[in-house]
Amino acid sequence: MKLLVLTPEPLSADLLRRELGDEVHDAEVRVVAPALNSSPIAFWMSDSDEAIAEAHDAAQGTGDAAREAGADSASTTTGESEPLVALQDALATFPADRVAIFVHPDDEQRYREDDVCASAQERFGVTVTRHVLAG
Repeated sequence: MKLLVLTPEPLSADLLRRELGDEVHDAEVRVVAPALNSSPIAFWMSDSDEAIAEAHDAAQGTGDAAREAGADSASTTTGESEPLVALQDALATFPADRVAIFVHPDDEQRYREDDVCASAQERFGVTVTRHVLAG
């Protein structure tokens, strides 16, 4: 199975196992971490260096965790600051069977993080599951 994981934070192997169950085991995993800005001002000012660095760390850490959780392989990339665009870019080269989207709790969400799950399922026609990170 091809599993695409979209996450704004590094995920642990235990969290992946708990949230995704057996689906992570022996899967081909692609981790995409969008370079989310902390606010609309940061987004519009194109102040993205910190967001890109955080996304890189999140992708790398989650890729390592996926391998530790039993994934057959795990590749990582940073994505656009708009999560739907990051997802679209990833699906263009990685035709996933399932997409697992991890988001911050509602009161901690960053700019453009809201409603990505419903929009993704509707837009891309792939099975999407939403997972809320602990606050």
